[in-house]
Amino acid sequence: MKIPFAASRVVLSLVLGGVLGGAAVTTFSLTHAQAASLMASSPSAPVSVPNTPMSLPDFSQIAQQHGPAVVNITVTSLKKVSNHGDGAALRQHGFPGLDPDDPFYEFFRRFQGSDGDASPRPTRGEGSGFIISPDGVIMTNAHVVRDATEVMVKLTDRREFAAKVLGSDPKTDVAVIKIDAKNLPTVPLGQARDLKVGEWVLAIGSPFGFENSVTAGVVSAKGRSLPDDSLVPFIQTDVAVNPGNSGGPLFNTRGEVVGINSQIYSQSGGYQGLSFAIPIELATKIKDQIVATGHVSHARLGVAIQEVNQALADSFHLDRPEGALVSSVDAGGPAEKAGLQSGDVILKVNGQPIVASSDLPALIGSIAPGDKLEMEVWHQSKSEHLTAKLIDASDKTEKVAAASGASGQGRLGLALRALTPQEKREAGIPAGLLIEDTTGPAALAGVQSGDVLLAVNGAPVQNLEQVRTLVAKSDKSVALLIEREGSKIFVPVRLG
Repeated sequence: MKIPFAASRVVLSLVLGGVLGGAAVTTFSLTHAQAASLMASSPSAPVSVPNTPMSLPDFSQIAQQHGPAVVNITVTSLKKVSNHGDGAALRQHGFPGLDPDDPFYEFFRRFQGSDGDASPRPTRGEGSGFIISPDGVIMTNAHVVRDATEVMVKLTDRREFAAKVLGSDPKTDVAVIKIDAKNLPTVPLGQARDLKVGEWVLAIGSPFGFENSVTAGVVSAKGRSLPDDSLVPFIQTDVAVNPGNSGGPLFNTRGEVVGINSQIYSQSGGYQGLSFAIPIELATKIKDQIVATGHVSHARLGVAIQEVNQALADSFHLDRPEGALVSSVDAGGPAEKAGLQSGDVILKVNGQPIVASSDLPALIGSIAPGDKLEMEVWHQSKSEHLTAKLIDASDKTEKVAAASGASGQGRLGLALRALTPQEKREAGIPAGLLIEDTTGPAALAGVQSGDVLLAVNGAPVQNLEQVRTLVAKSDKSVALLIEREGSKIFVPVRLG
């Protein structure tokens, strides 16, 4: 799966990871007094400087002790491959690439049994996993076993077993499989919350099919949210990860599994220094649900949110551009019942700060349906506290809206008129102003003709005078709540 990252178009590739890195480092230690004494006693003699080797982790014991509990997973699935077109399907099976005008093209096409439609063909993929119970329960990534018709597990002693997928959860990318075996080696589970940035970590997996490859690096960050609406607060490391590592364990220096290697950022599809692991606490919660019920339930707050940039922070009089801006609230959902409104900014959840808007789905994903959510909310330029009781997501996630950029100077640049009763009924909204034309700052910010203006800086508007008053009170920018084709989003507009 590829995910664009900012303007550089960095893609997100689902793989698993680990790379062992480390070199012996020698440091020299000499106090100022010692140096002065040596120089005074023998100014012309060479100075003998004591050296103290800096100890680095020895991962050999972890690899030897827990390597046998790391498995190679081979997956077979059926994927449709089209034989229609330019001969690409023929080339896949050893035939030369033929031009459609070639007299033998149709012959080879029919030889392959193609009637122009896509036909399913078996494809193979590889990943990693680790044994968590002696009777053969194994944890891996959901994307490793996705659409699998057959899953084979190979141990380090070369034994192979057919595996059954007990369940998987695409939202957290965790899956649980089981093989029919006994007295298997297992890995101990640790606590990702105890990890420190800069701490050494070790990964074992099967990159490119090289089974039980050992790699290492350090923790780069914790609680990292990725731009894919993920429910996972990832552990970021510089452990090298490559295709085939997915689902493998991430160990701390005590030999405890603290994460499941899951993703990398890459422009090439291979490791480029940024790898991400699922915290083992979250993975264990998902595993427990799968083993108990065969499926996973996630909580839902019932809001659409977007990022708070500097322009929006200025519009809502926030000290800094942080939090999750609520662009819409589901009717009858937990957020509405708690009093959350469009234009509110969620600053904290259960005492944890929301810095980027993507922090919110990750935190909610770690909470069970039915639990209460304590929120600190910025409402109409002041802080408030709300409590919501979460419900089952039923395969719905918190939607993150993509905000348009804001630029331009001068006046707002909107031609507005009141909605007719018929337009209100068709749009399903009680009030608002139709945007007939845009110029200047509004046009540069992405506001379009045909959009409906619902609110300015979180305050609903029904006439032109309200808009003028709210804009006059604004200093640097205003936040316009726009409805376009049934979706709502705040658009920041710089006033200059």
